[in-house]
Amino acid sequence: AHSPPIFQERKKETMKLIVAALLAGSAAAFAPAQVAKTSTSLNAFEDELGAQPPLGFFDPLGMLADADQERFDRLRYVELKHGRICQLAFLGQIVTRGGVHLSGSIDQAGHSFDSYPNGIAALFGENAIPTAGLLQIIAFVGFLELGVMKDVTGEAEFPGDFRNGALDFGWDTFNEKTKLRKRGIELNNGRAAMMGIWGLVTHEMMGNSILPGGYLPGQ
Repeated sequence: AHSPPIFQERKKETMKLIVAALLAGSAAAFAPAQVAKTSTSLNAFEDELGAQPPLGFFDPLGMLADADQERFDRLRYVELKHGRICQLAFLGQIVTRGGVHLSGSIDQAGHSFDSYPNGIAALFGENAIPTAGLLQIIAFVGFLELGVMKDVTGEAEFPGDFRNGALDFGWDTFNEKTKLRKRGIELNNGRAAMMGIWGLVTHEMMGNSILPGGYLPGQ
């Protein structure tokens, strides 16, 4: 059974209000700020990887005000992690919406992977995967977070380096300039993916598609 029209309209209005609030907050970040004392810690990070044209060093929320190197490295690690997750999420959107799904059944009842909708509708909605399936996903992500995706051996050269003396793919053969360029590419791709997946999810929840052909799940 489908949700009543009045519930769908309320959901759309709520999502519009949330997006409007986020846009207002983003606009405020570019508004002129009062002149304040220049933090020596901010100057120390102006040449860090990721501070590049056209924005240069960009910290509108002041998260690095009076921060030390440990604080910066922690934030850079979180940014990289979120960027990597969003790259996988965006790629997942493209692949599944292109009709590519895992073969076989997703549960013992015999439901196939492609029997569930794509996008956020697979997690939240009347045709979403069962709660047990969602809990399995959360448990697997927790396992990766706590036991796999981290610097286990202490050999990391930079925040987000999870090679752990095993995975290399020729990294040690690159010179320092090439390493910085490749790290910058990953950082930028992650930033783009964070914006991209947020845009896809937001438009899907609002019922406004930004995909070719105006595609929306369930249509």
